[in-house]
Amino acid sequence: MAELVAGAFLSSSFQVIFEKLASVDIRDYFGGNKLDDLVKELDIKLNSINHVLEEAEIKQYQNTHVKKWHDELKHVLYDADQILDEIATDAMLNKMNAESEPVTNFISGMWSSITTNPFESRINEQLEKLELLADQTKRLGLEDGPCASKEGLVSWKPSKTLSTTALVDESTIYGREVQKEELIKLLLEGNDSGNKVPIISIVGLGGMGKTTLAKLVCNDKKIKEHFQLQAWVYVSESFDVVGLTKAILESFKFSANGENLSLLHQQLQHELTGKKYLIVLDDIWNVNAACWEDLLLPFNHGSSGSKIIVTTREKKVGNVLNSKLFDLQQLDKSDCWRLFETHAFHGRNKCENPELESIGKKIVNKCGGLPLAVKTLAQLLRRKFSVPEWTKILETDMWRLPDGVNINPVLRLSYHNLPSNHKRCFAYCSIIPKGYMFDKGELINYWMAEGLLKCCEAYNSEEEFGSEIFSDLESISFLQQSHHTYFFTQEHYFFMHDLVNDLAKSVSGEFCTQIVGSSVEVIPERTRHIRYLNCGDNLLEPIFERKGLRSLILQDCTATLLSNDVQRDLFSRLTWLRMLSFRHCRLSELVDEIGNLKLLRYLDLSCTKIKSLPDTICMLYNLQTLLLQGCHKLTELPSNFSKLINLRHLELPFDFRHQPWLKKMPMNIGKLNKLQSLPYFIVEEQHGSNIKELEKLNHLHGRIHIKGLGNVIDPADAVMANLKDKKYLEELYMDFYKNGREEMNESIVERNVSVLEALHPNSNLKRLTIVNYNGNSFPNWLRGSDLPNLYCPELSRVGLLAYNAPYLRCLCSKLETILSLPSTTFVQLEGSDCVL
Repeated sequence: MAELVAGAFLSSSFQVIFEKLASVDIRDYFGGNKLDDLVKELDIKLNSINHVLEEAEIKQYQNTHVKKWHDELKHVLYDADQILDEIATDAMLNKMNAESEPVTNFISGMWSSITTNPFESRINEQLEKLELLADQTKRLGLEDGPCASKEGLVSWKPSKTLSTTALVDESTIYGREVQKEELIKLLLEGNDSGNKVPIISIVGLGGMGKTTLAKLVCNDKKIKEHFQLQAWVYVSESFDVVGLTKAILESFKFSANGENLSLLHQQLQHELTGKKYLIVLDDIWNVNAACWEDLLLPFNHGSSGSKIIVTTREKKVGNVLNSKLFDLQQLDKSDCWRLFETHAFHGRNKCENPELESIGKKIVNKCGGLPLAVKTLAQLLRRKFSVPEWTKILETDMWRLPDGVNINPVLRLSYHNLPSNHKRCFAYCSIIPKGYMFDKGELINYWMAEGLLKCCEAYNSEEEFGSEIFSDLESISFLQQSHHTYFFTQEHYFFMHDLVNDLAKSVSGEFCTQIVGSSVEVIPERTRHIRYLNCGDNLLEPIFERKGLRSLILQDCTATLLSNDVQRDLFSRLTWLRMLSFRHCRLSELVDEIGNLKLLRYLDLSCTKIKSLPDTICMLYNLQTLLLQGCHKLTELPSNFSKLINLRHLELPFDFRHQPWLKKMPMNIGKLNKLQSLPYFIVEEQHGSNIKELEKLNHLHGRIHIKGLGNVIDPADAVMANLKDKKYLEELYMDFYKNGREEMNESIVERNVSVLEALHPNSNLKRLTIVNYNGNSFPNWLRGSDLPNLYCPELSRVGLLAYNAPYLRCLCSKLETILSLPSTTFVQLEGSDCVL
């Protein structure tokens, strides 16, 4: 496994700025010589600061003056990056105009050459700030860092590391065997507390393994057999009786409708009556007895023997609940060492590394018996498997953090030893609320929108680089895979432990703010990223005042809050936004002023009531991700949609059967040749030749549903769809549905056969579904060995007219080998004209 090379948080920011300055478009924009002088001056100032970045990053935890200096430097770099993004966008627009109107652009270029560039003064302003910061380094006692290279520059180029997997193994728990059996015994014993359901509070420090112990117990065979119903609800610091009651109902797999607490309580009481249940309320903070009395009212009607487990850091919570306290203590030294040894040595013989074993035991003694701290640090040291690296960790000053810094030093140390890009991506995770389950692709697209994946020369794409960073953060347990399952998706979801979330908030500082509820607090001037949860009907004025805002996530906002006037204000004042989300907001219309957000890279309109998108959305030339899932009133995209030339991920609305909600595809969608995500493509009834638009979309990943293949008249058009070159596609759904009934005849049958033959997929395809196909044979590419990776073919509603029985038996035999199933069960054929 490749090693993670530590780097200062801001060093990759410097690289991004230099790379932007070196781009051809920006050099042409400034006219070469002018820019050379600016670049030279900026280079000198940045490099004079670059030498001290690592030392400043460590000293900021002991010296408030160094922290202020470091934060101001981050603020200036944000502004410098912002200006360069504006210049790059202006340069891109000039280039596009030159291609469409060369004469007009030539005149414009002549004029700009004799006028002052509007960005020069802003760049000079940032240069002055950098010079001031450079002058302060010596007064702050910052010397050239030990990681400076011979030329005096920190190496910030990322090395391409091997893919890693999470080291989270819930079955490997050390030192909790006795506590597990004690807890199981408590859960299995009878109820002697009258009507009230007994509550057991697992109490312990953060990172002690309270949640892990609860999961371990709940998965025990005896517990599963004893309780008829089980539920798990994450509570955390927010406490809303209505929301929690609905979450409990849903966790028990009951529907939960409405906001009326009385009705919800009646439903919950009805569902639990006469049933023996176990519910876990994870991570409780609230000590308000009245709130708990309201929440627990319906739980006294289950069968005798029902139990509630809560996990909490506060004994006061357990006392308020009148519960039995189960105090979870630190692991002893031997168990800590076993845990450390498992993750740090990972199959290596420690006897062959006696010096590492000695150093490792000293490191373990500093972890304070916290399982999370031991495991996280062990996973880090596994990546740095050498005596010098382990010694450096043992002797670092970061074990001794000043009073008032409420962050576990082991987690802080693990963070400090990450590469620069990883640090910046992890800090951005502070925008994730505690207890929030997120998808891997969702987080990577956040990082990409913020420009955190630009330094990826060793990778094929920013997404690949982001996936590598995600895996590295997962490998040290900064990101963990959730064991919650959702019936409507096969996706894996992830979460951050509360202590890790606190660490992310600590390192991001005032640059990231979360707001919960109806009151908007004072937002720091340097804030660049805001997440606003459970928005009320108050104004967003305090947010709009943050002119440099780059990320704004609004969740569950009311229609009043997002009126057209408010939107116009937002889009006119927050023009630096790169990431904007209205997910689950009561939004029915998007105003034209959305086109002002020239730098926007990520727009999430999922689960809104949007009926149409304004044409001005096609002016968002930097847009990379557009999410429209759940927009069931949206049936068409703007006609100029193909102008979104940088679009990479497009999620479209579909119904509960995963059928397309749009009526047709936008014109010239084939020009969006950077697309990696496109859930479906609709072949139009009147324009079946539009299937040719798929020709250049060779970067498509994952799954695509092609609907309306019965509308393809000329098989040559299907050939031009070029499915054979789409090597990243793993799932293909081919639907030959055609609007209106068409009387079958020999020519139509032959045409369908030819079209399907022409749609030869790439050999990397893993899943194939063919529906509504009417032909007299299957294609040659399905008959032979063209699809060696295919493991789950499915035929549905297929009418095989005069089919070739020997051939079909051959196909059955092939699928029998693939699936190891009898030939009569290899595919779904309900509603088909053939019988096996």
